[in-house]
Amino acid sequence: MKVFKRRKTAETDAARAASLACRPTKNPEVQESPLDSGELLLAYPVKVRPWFGSLARRLGAPATEVQTRRLQLDTLGTAAWRLLDGRRTVAGVVRAFAREFQLHPREAEVSVTRFLKELGKRGLIGLKAPPGELKGLGKK
Repeated sequence: MKVFKRRKTAETDAARAASLACRPTKNPEVQESPLDSGELLLAYPVKVRPWFGSLARRLGAPATEVQTRRLQLDTLGTAAWRLLDGRRTVAGVVRAFAREFQLHPREAEVSVTRFLKELGKRGLIGLKAPPGELKGLGKK
């Protein structure tokens, strides 16, 4: 008896296929700096929220509308980042990542998609969907 097994539906399969067909593209405002260890340090601009800017001014800090944040990628993150060339789909990135690190395809898919989701939340990447591929998704 599989109590915790989630049932697959045609809708979830379609959403997964559509997500894997997207092409991740890097934000052109992100600056890459290689480290001595071979890893990457990404620097990206972040807009300061108005309440935080006013608090900083009250405390005597210079008021800036944009701050630069940094994110240091580990070896796996650096490899995944370098695979984002704007031509490969998410599925292509997953296949290349699995091949490079000798991972099971499902394990690579979970790792890469979580990584891409985190990069997307930070605004470091965007996803380009093929024309008509995401039609009707997100609507219930």
